[in-house]
Amino acid sequence: MATDKINDKHVNFFALQKTCENPGCPICNIVNERITRYIDGMLFEHISDRTFRAQYREAGGFCKTHSKTLLNYRDGLAVAILGQGELAEKVEDFSKKKMRKYKSPCLACFEQNRIEEDFLVFIAEAKKLGSKDEEELKEILLKSDGLCAVHYSQMVSLVGKKIPKWFSEFQETKFKKLLERTSRFIDFSAWGKQADFATLSPEDKVVWKELAATLRGSID
Repeated sequence: MATDKINDKHVNFFALQKTCENPGCPICNIVNERITRYIDGMLFEHISDRTFRAQYREAGGFCKTHSKTLLNYRDGLAVAILGQGELAEKVEDFSKKKMRKYKSPCLACFEQNRIEEDFLVFIAEAKKLGSKDEEELKEILLKSDGLCAVHYSQMVSLVGKKIPKWFSEFQETKFKKLLERTSRFIDFSAWGKQADFATLSPEDKVVWKELAATLRGSID
């Protein structure tokens, strides 16, 4: 059991190391990659599994976000088989003029939440890696774009004060600077301040885009 836990940590470490080389929130990047792979594998391996299809129906299919993945799925038959049962239930509800309530969450949402919690707790418990690996993970994360507000909020809710000081300072300084830049953009956008607006950097002239991405995250 202990060995499995160590191996899981090494898997997470290398996944973070790889994704932090790319722009954007590292957790968003990991989720986007793994959820697409999860749905692809699930449909390829379990489309003929009655248990899976029953669970899919109990959840009312995928949510709006994860349903988009099906638009580009390579196996149209798998999408049709899933959609047939889902639409049949809706046609039945339409005729009764009463929509059923689904008790189970979207299967992909459930998996996404598991992935997010796994990595957020992993970062928060960096000390358990040992000083050398923690220092390396720290270096990797501090060179990244940092977490979006969605995932940092989730981390705070999950572990609160257990977040390493170096990481909380990094994240919260990032958000405070973004807030300052946004406030300056708003101020300089006022009538009569065209000269002040012209002094803004190219990045600060479109800071609202960065703000929107930070607040919403970049989950596909």
